[in-house]
Amino acid sequence: MKITWRIWMLVFFVSISLISIFSIPPTFMEKGVIVKSVTQNSSIFNEGLRAGMVITEINGNQINTVEDYTNSINLFPENSNETQKITIKTKDLEIIGLFSREIIEQVSVSDISKTRIKTGLDLQGGARALVTAQDIKLTDEQLDDLISVSQERLNVYGLTDIQLQKVSDLSGNKFMLVEIAGSTPSDLEELLAKQGKFEAKIGNETVFIGGNEDITYVGRSGQDAAITECNTLSPGSEICRFQFVIYLTEEAAQRHAKITSNLSTNITSGGKYLEKTIDFYLDEQLTESLNIGSDLKGKVATQIQISGSGQGATRQEAIDNAKLEMKKLQTILITGSLPFKLKIEKIDRISPKLGNDFTREILLAGILAVIAVSAIVFIRYRKLKISLAIILVSFSEIIIILGVAALIKWNLDLPSIAGIIATIGTGVDSQLVILDEARIKGEAIRQKIKNALFIIVSAFATSFVSLVPLTGALGFIGIGAASAGLLKGFAITTLIGITAGIIITRPAFADIVKQFEED
Repeated sequence: MKITWRIWMLVFFVSISLISIFSIPPTFMEKGVIVKSVTQNSSIFNEGLRAGMVITEINGNQINTVEDYTNSINLFPENSNETQKITIKTKDLEIIGLFSREIIEQVSVSDISKTRIKTGLDLQGGARALVTAQDIKLTDEQLDDLISVSQERLNVYGLTDIQLQKVSDLSGNKFMLVEIAGSTPSDLEELLAKQGKFEAKIGNETVFIGGNEDITYVGRSGQDAAITECNTLSPGSEICRFQFVIYLTEEAAQRHAKITSNLSTNITSGGKYLEKTIDFYLDEQLTESLNIGSDLKGKVATQIQISGSGQGATRQEAIDNAKLEMKKLQTILITGSLPFKLKIEKIDRISPKLGNDFTREILLAGILAVIAVSAIVFIRYRKLKISLAIILVSFSEIIIILGVAALIKWNLDLPSIAGIIATIGTGVDSQLVILDEARIKGEAIRQKIKNALFIIVSAFATSFVSLVPLTGALGFIGIGAASAGLLKGFAITTLIGITAGIIITRPAFADIVKQFEED
């Protein structure tokens, strides 16, 4: 069989997709465990360990699985305060130091994924909640504030792998969809049931609270918010400071003046500051403590300069962490305590085992469907080559979909996998159209293939127009916003599949059929 340029294009995109899925070198050949999170400002964090690094060795022991890591790091007796010398090797650096038992809680790891494909909560397990406001209908702005405060609150409680997004129903009611891997419904319900309360305290006295009751303005850009300076603390350790302006109401400013008037001044190498810090609390959890300049003692000042810092192993990492800390503070100062109570409309738990079973069963169903259709095609057309071509082209579409998903870092959930199955169905249907059109007598094979592709393109246009609103891409003009929730994964994977089909796989299959008919 002659390999046309369309077939070469199919081979090229399948090859690129395989590289996107497995990377070079392949991820399934990597040794070690990947760091999911490290407690900021902990001893191991200050030594340079960061999320995303791969631990390959601890105290001379090769680390290939999470079990290897657990056995190697657990060197401490129960309730022990002693320290142990630990040598940790990663692909990026080697850490040697004395660590206490706290290191076990400070570092979270997982096995390295065999592919670069990311999975959603449906497949990796955890809890999902659909949340709205009680007794009021949320606006887009209120929903944005709800997501910002909820993200901050969940971060305070040390949860990782959090996904928050907007969803709507057909009546235009807006909800926040919260997905947390590894959490239980009871844990999630307890966290979300709280309204959220921000307080700024000096000692035990409240100066102001978040939101517009005490704060009239929070600087977020330009001269009102900036990274001011960066310095080297030690080799491999950088620190960058930030500052931004906030404006208090007259009442909050009077309260600040009264509390600070009795504080003494401390002179340090960093400048003159009052003896007490201003502490920020979210849901009664301390999130930040900042120095108060001595010039603000007893002063009724509506404008206050908030400052802080971020550290990192490199200058850029320190800048990024400083910006993250600044944004976090700005968010909780702007939103503060929510002006409404939350209502959990629905809450579910997905177990990892159930997710794995879902994946296995659905993929098996897809494979069996392709094989069954190919068998029927063989019975209908009596040509093994045609059946094999259908199987190969169908699998190539799946590989391309997964390759694109890995490239754009799209989380595959159950609706996404359903979209892949739907794509297989439409792909096989298109291939049968090409086969039947190619067998019509009375016209040249080139014209028959052209007719078949016209039918397929027309069907693609209809499917494309109907699926785009489901992605939420047109939500800014009010079209399809209600659908941009749980069906989004289905729509996106289906669109990827049918678009790849119309551009790559259908034309290649048409060339294959053309050569079969000419032979």
